[in-house]
Amino acid sequence: MDLETTIGDGLGDKADLVVVGSLEEAGRAVRAPVSFALLDVDVIGGKTFALAESLARDGTPFAFVSGSLPTDLPVLLRDRPFIRKPFSPPEILRLVEKALAAD
Repeated sequence: MDLETTIGDGLGDKADLVVVGSLEEAGRAVRAPVSFALLDVDVIGGKTFALAESLARDGTPFAFVSGSLPTDLPVLLRDRPFIRKPFSPPEILRLVEKALAAD
């Protein structure tokens, strides 16, 4: 909810936002083209590592926003941006704006 509010309030019409709370929902959501994804490590249904690996293979930029530690990530995903919870809204907005500008 905090991410949804932060991005919705900060970017308005610049970004279409899809918020999901489980691996199942996330898998369905990324079947359509996605410009950028923010992933929590732990969601309903497990960890998002396989989803992150799929996004990486497809060339879709993403970052982790999680209460986990960056060292909890598999080695192959540790090069991705990682923002630790609790996050600051400006930190999230900078990350998303940078990703959207690169698109």
